Amino acid sequence: MNRLQERFDELCASGRKSLLPYITGAYPDTRTTIEILRRIDPDHCACVEIGIPFSDPIADGPVIQASFSAALERGFQLEPLFEAITDARGDIAVPLLCMASYSIVYRRDPKAFVAAAKQAGFDGLIIPDLAFEEAEEMSTLAHNAECPLIMMIAPTTERARRQRIAALSEPFIYYQSLAGVTGERAALPPGLTTQVEELRSSANKPVCVGFGISRPEHVRTVCSVADGAIVGSAIVRRMNEGVARDASSAEIATDVHKLICDLADALP
Repeated sequence: MNRLQERFDELCASGRKSLLPYITGAYPDTRTTIEILRRIDPDHCACVEIGIPFSDPIADGPVIQASFSAALERGFQLEPLFEAITDARGDIAVPLLCMASYSIVYRRDPKAFVAAAKQAGFDGLIIPDLAFEEAEEMSTLAHNAECPLIMMIAPTTERARRQRIAALSEPFIYYQSLAGVTGERAALPPGLTTQVEELRSSANKPVCVGFGISRPEHVRTVCSVADGAIVGSAIVRRMNEGVARDASSAEIATDVHKLICDLADALP
């Protein structure tokens, strides 16, 4: 069975909630990526999302966009990242998700991209700009490769469409807490808990919530109803700060690990 599916089966069976950290891949280099991944505690983190730098992201806010731009300016290429993960996969205890624009997937051919991601050691895919009308073929392709596709649902998505999206998403649903782009927010949007409760009940699948979650109290609130909290911009901001002061890979990984531990301490 796929590692990601196994992980969520375990969490659901035990009733435990989890953190899903996001980092920008190969930023500032592949060594830093691997340093961070090796320190992730599987007892608190269901998986890690690795964002693939892209010049024109549609869902990422300024913090993640800045990391993408910096990685591209440093000469980011996909193959060295995949190779580094392949080499280190045995030392990484958590499932890994590859989060990439469909432009990247399409340019490399979807079947070839999924095969390469799976071979590198990824356990699932998130393609935030993949239109639902074009997602069924991609979902089938990813499922057959045992590297399933996780779909995103926005608060503005109407009820019938939510059910159709949820049916394609495995092993969990990525629910956006708010419309717009990623980024740290002072407070979570009103009505979030009701939205998540309704989605979990109707879809009968785990729901993990992202966008705007950046503080321990956010994690605590979200995981009172959801199965997991996705944190990206707060973590990448810590990475950006390390890069700005020319910190070493080990120093950046230590800073990220501390933040993830602080967030995980808020899990119910």
